[in-house]
Amino acid sequence: MRVVLDIGRFNPDAQDAQPYRQEFVLEVEEYFTVLDALIRIREFEDPSLAVRCSCRASICGSCAMRVNGHAGLGCKTKLISVMDKEGRVRVDPVGNMPLVKDLVWDMKPFWDKVRAVEPYLQPEGPEPEEEYIASAESMLHLVGVQACIMCGACVSDCTVLEVDKNFLGPAALAKAYRFIGDPRDGATKARLEKLNEYSGVWDCTRCMECVQACPKGVAPMERIMVMRDKAIANGLHGTNGARHAESFAEMVKHTGWLNEFWLVPRTYGMFNLMNLNSMFGALPVAWRAWRRGKLPSMMHPKREGAENVRRIFEKVEDHKS
Repeated sequence: MRVVLDIGRFNPDAQDAQPYRQEFVLEVEEYFTVLDALIRIREFEDPSLAVRCSCRASICGSCAMRVNGHAGLGCKTKLISVMDKEGRVRVDPVGNMPLVKDLVWDMKPFWDKVRAVEPYLQPEGPEPEEEYIASAESMLHLVGVQACIMCGACVSDCTVLEVDKNFLGPAALAKAYRFIGDPRDGATKARLEKLNEYSGVWDCTRCMECVQACPKGVAPMERIMVMRDKAIANGLHGTNGARHAESFAEMVKHTGWLNEFWLVPRTYGMFNLMNLNSMFGALPVAWRAWRRGKLPSMMHPKREGAENVRRIFEKVEDHKS
C-alpha cells in the first residue's frame, strides 16, 4: 500500500538549526508499523533520519513518538490504523522533553522526575524471620502500574507539563503509587506528605492524555486520583486541591448540584491569609464572567432530587468503609 509520512525533523548541526517537516512516499506491506516505515526510510531513502528503537516488540519503550498528534510506541502502531483517506501519517518527536535530533529526544528531565520519587519499600515493625508476605489479592491492583516500561509517552502528552515544568508528571507519580499502594510499605503518610505539596498529585488536571498515551495500560491518572483519596484519608486536608475536592463533594452531596461561586473561596480557604493573593487573582475571571452574564449565583438552595444524590454518596461511603 502507498503511505505518505510527514515527519517533523530537526538537525542541530544545520546552520539555522530550526525544526522543519519532510515528506516521504513509500510502498509498504499492510502489516507495517510506523517504526517499520521509519526504518525503511532510514535504510533506503535518507540515512540521516534519526530514530531511536531497540526491541521492536513494545518492551523497551525506546521508540516513543507522536503519531497524528498523540504519543505512543512506533513499533506498536500499525500504519493502516492511523492513515487518513489519502494515506498520510504525521510523525513527530515526543513533547515536553528537549529535542536532540529528528525523532530522538533527551530523556534527562524524565529520569530526573522519576528519581525525585523516594524509592524502595520501607517496612515498619520488626523484621520477619523469613520474608515480608503480601497476599495475592492485595497485590493485584499493583500489576498494572508495574507494567510501566518508562517510555515517556505519558510525559510527552501531559498538558500540565506543557505549562509547568515543575510538575512531577504522570510517570513519576505512577512510580510513587507503586510504593504507596504496597501493603508492605510503612512510609505511606510520609510519602503522601511530599506528594501533597506543589508539583504533586493535586496539580494533575485529569485530562486523561496519559491514560490514552500509555501503551501498557498503566493509567497514571487513575493512580494519581487514588493517591489524592489516600492523602485526604491520612488527614492531609490543608491544600487547595484537597479543599477543592472536599468542597465539591460536600456541596453536591447536600444540595444536589455544584455552586461554582462558593467553590473558589472554599478552595483557597476563606480565612487562609496565605491564599488571599491567589483568591484575588481569580477576580478578573469573575469580572469577565459577570459582564457576560455567566457569574454563578451566590444562592445555593437544594435542587429537586437532592435526597437521591445524597443516598448515592452514602452508598459509596459505606462501600469504602
